[in-house]
Amino acid sequence: MADIAFQRFALKALLSLPTPILRVLAGGGVVFQGGRTLDPRLQYLANAARGRSAGGALTPELLRASSAASLALVAGDPEPGVRAEALSIPAAQGAIPARAYRPEHQDPTAPILVFAHFGGGVIGDLETCDAFCTILARIARCAVLSIDYRLAPEHRFPAGLDDVMAAYRWARDNAPRFGAPAGKAAIGGDSMGGNFAAAIAQDLQRAGEPQPVLQLLIYPAVDLASETQSMSTYANAYPLSRGLMDWFAAQYLGPDGDPTDPRASPLCAADLSGLCTAIVVTAGFDPLVDQGEAYAKRLRDAGVAVVYRCYDGLAHAFTAFTGAAPAADIACREIAGLVREGFEGRIH
Repeated sequence: MADIAFQRFALKALLSLPTPILRVLAGGGVVFQGGRTLDPRLQYLANAARGRSAGGALTPELLRASSAASLALVAGDPEPGVRAEALSIPAAQGAIPARAYRPEHQDPTAPILVFAHFGGGVIGDLETCDAFCTILARIARCAVLSIDYRLAPEHRFPAGLDDVMAAYRWARDNAPRFGAPAGKAAIGGDSMGGNFAAAIAQDLQRAGEPQPVLQLLIYPAVDLASETQSMSTYANAYPLSRGLMDWFAAQYLGPDGDPTDPRASPLCAADLSGLCTAIVVTAGFDPLVDQGEAYAKRLRDAGVAVVYRCYDGLAHAFTAFTGAAPAADIACREIAGLVREGFEGRIH
């Protein structure tokens, strides 16, 4: 732990250097693609990651370990005044580990927000978005329930989605335990977690159940068969490249999976009308940016209340980089503010 703390301190000091120096250390020049300029701190981290990349076969075990170690260095500190509780959610498929966050100044009228972390359905755990969940809880003044869903390839589609759906229904039915109104909940996630959130809103509608209060979709992977321009423009982006995205999809779906199944690719659903209010957020330097924007447009065209925001200079997974990139921290706080506005009915 002491070694990690020192590495975090050293990295933060390095990333606080003036932008011109950071760009020199990151290989020089400005990274400008698709009309966007990459944040200099993310540029440095991307260059450093390329320098550390090793050959050999990519395996889920290796990627989980390396990702956890890397994210520990760039994660922000938890927000003050937010307490966390470990718990286990009962489900037909087996108990689901989770972590509940409660802010000191919780609004008793705010619904509980069920949140699913990023990771392509293959990597990630309750630590992945820990700091971001505390930001959500404190600024949106709500309880947040983070879900440690099952991962592929050990548990392929739709195992992770089923876990998050079970957790959502449980949270909705047990909301008063967390100081939230009974029978109400919101759903959210980033990347594959955003995929789950979008799919759950659709699944609830198909099942004739009430919609969530809102859906929070952060750089969502809503089309696993996507061939949009951004998949090419940002094919070599950090930390999510086109090659890694394709690898994740193959692990998640397996050899017989259908990437056009709306439960795997919510953008493929024929009708999006009647879904709950949506907050859709994308990162500029991300192969997924086009599909997130397309989903927001389709929701709006279907009559759904939507706010769409793209953080042009940021990259995929920025919710986990709040300790390394001030722009990521600011974005996460703005997103939490949007959630608060959504709870207050100010998104139209």
